[in-house]
Amino acid sequence: MKAVIPAAGMGTRFLPMTKNSPKEMLPIIDKPAIQYVVEEAARSGIEDMVIVTGRGKEIIENHFDIAYELEHVLGSRNDREKLAEIRHIAEIADIFYVRQKIPLGLGHAIYMARKHVGDEPFAVLLGDDIIVSEEPCVKQLMRVHQRYGASVIAVQEVAREDVSKYGIVAFEEVDDHLFRIKDVVEKPDADEAPSRLAVMGRYIFSPEIFDCIARTKPGKNNEIQLADALNLLLEKEEVYGYAFTGTRYDLGDKFDWLRINIEMALQRDEFREKMRELLKKLQQ
Repeated sequence: MKAVIPAAGMGTRFLPMTKNSPKEMLPIIDKPAIQYVVEEAARSGIEDMVIVTGRGKEIIENHFDIAYELEHVLGSRNDREKLAEIRHIAEIADIFYVRQKIPLGLGHAIYMARKHVGDEPFAVLLGDDIIVSEEPCVKQLMRVHQRYGASVIAVQEVAREDVSKYGIVAFEEVDDHLFRIKDVVEKPDADEAPSRLAVMGRYIFSPEIFDCIARTKPGKNNEIQLADALNLLLEKEEVYGYAFTGTRYDLGDKFDWLRINIEMALQRDEFREKMRELLKKLQQ
């Protein structure tokens, strides 16, 4: 299975930081956000990935490339640990790139990868969504796909006040953590939402999604909305929602970016005690 990682968004929610630096490259302590996403796909057994970029995103390609000069310097210093870490980045997977030349929305960005994906089921991981879990979220979705042979969407219940930030699904419960999707409503008002079960940034799609995207008319902001394409897909085949196990961070949200940095620091031996001391001081 191949993976598509849309990373062409303009990151307007994180301005001014994203004026000249992609939001996908926001640091999580010492590693950019998109590297966590690529590593999740690799941990799920995916070796072939296509990242959909846009103007000004060349830094993403450079990050996953070989850095000859840096490797030479680290080698001359005999810094084997850092050298191994840098080489690992370029060896995570076979990564290909396609550019979304005009920002026409998430659905359109995924459509840009159709020639690379071909006529096969594929995974989609949003480049600014990080999901921390013992078993990779995409791997969880792959298990459901293997069982039912259908498209699968990662879902999670959100607070009522957050409903308007997400695509919300109407569903029929099938099993523990598993739902048959009936409808997807993009960012509804809380009073009009069919549920509080929200679509998160991980998907397994059948190739039929490309035809559905092609038939989707532009919506809000003249963008091709993935939710509209999903509803067309529902007319053709069953789509499941899976309530994954894990913690999801939206790197388009400034507080979530602060939160993941703090929580990740608390998990690392080199920072744990210092972070605990700092947090105690801040509470005084």
